[in-house]
Amino acid sequence: MYHPLPRIEIDLAKLTANARLVVDMCRACGISVLGVTKACAGSLQVAQAMLAGGVEMVADSRLENLARLRSSGISPLLQLRLPMISRVDECVTIADISLNSEPTVIAALGEAAHRLGRAHGVVLMVDLGDRREGVAPDDAVELALQAAETRGIEFLGFGTNLTCFGGIIPTRRNLGQLVEIAERFRARSGHPVQVVSGGNSSSLPLVMEGEVPAGVNQLRVGEGILLGRETIGRSVLPGAYQDVFSLVGEVIECLEKPSLPCGEVGEDAFGCVPEFSDRGHRWRAIVALGRQDVLVEGLEPADPGMEILGASSDHLIIDVTEAEQRPHVGEEVRLRIVDYAALLTAMTSPYVTKCYVGEETGYRLDLWSRLPEVSVFEHRDRGPDAASADYRA
Repeated sequence: MYHPLPRIEIDLAKLTANARLVVDMCRACGISVLGVTKACAGSLQVAQAMLAGGVEMVADSRLENLARLRSSGISPLLQLRLPMISRVDECVTIADISLNSEPTVIAALGEAAHRLGRAHGVVLMVDLGDRREGVAPDDAVELALQAAETRGIEFLGFGTNLTCFGGIIPTRRNLGQLVEIAERFRARSGHPVQVVSGGNSSSLPLVMEGEVPAGVNQLRVGEGILLGRETIGRSVLPGAYQDVFSLVGEVIECLEKPSLPCGEVGEDAFGCVPEFSDRGHRWRAIVALGRQDVLVEGLEPADPGMEILGASSDHLIIDVTEAEQRPHVGEEVRLRIVDYAALLTAMTSPYVTKCYVGEETGYRLDLWSRLPEVSVFEHRDRGPDAASADYRA
């Protein structure tokens, strides 16, 4: 069977195993896991593999991804990115829960939810130092009290995000602040706090060390499941697979050439001035992949004798002089995806075919055109009642 190139291969069996490993690790500390699919563009198969591994629910940043998942029967769903006030009707229609920090947006979500005859779950995000989304710790309880009294809103608890922007590492101290905020809210309001969401894959080292403060009961995990690593030092989670994703491209040239370019050097296509060392004549393969497909710095050849030299928009240049077997034109070269940015770009690129392995049915293509086509913009035009009917769980 022909499989279009370039392609990214996703091993669903290994993905499910990684999800199960993370879920079991967290469950031992009283923590549930949300599976984050945003690096995979809301892939239905990835979501199903995570659920098979025991994640509590699926989370994604994009309403378009969440709409596709819900139309395929996946629920409940959480929107990770703070909702846009211009799209609150879609948010409450598509997502069961959202992360929030703006009182005006929470009020608008409540109005939309009430109008659509439903309750929308809200987790209030608290900025514990990373300086991305979240309210100040001193303001959190008052804002949570307001949210809990908002018609159409089911206030679920508190969350935080660390490492993604400011690189701030989760610790017992900063996550302990989140637990203290939840306890103060519970004492003042008498409302239960169902969720204390202690961050993302960067909190997994605390889990492994048994250092997560009691009271944190949820993590939102993407990279830890997808790539089998925590996100502080990128160290491997014991027992996890790092080869869930592989990128495969076709060789379109393989010739022996001087290792040094010849002529006056200026900027390359991306505004950088390249530097090269003279290594004599070397065999170089060009693979039909480029920066329009993937962030090439996050790739490693599966053959340890190959070395990626660089890339332009559509050409990946690899030194194959010391390859175990020098590739010929028309043959495939397999590349490991070793970082989150490379995974995100390859899974988002429309030029990279998504293929799934590790299923009982064997190797098959993921043709997104066969999935139900869901446009949240079409639902917006049709009105909230139509959207509500389409996505009612």
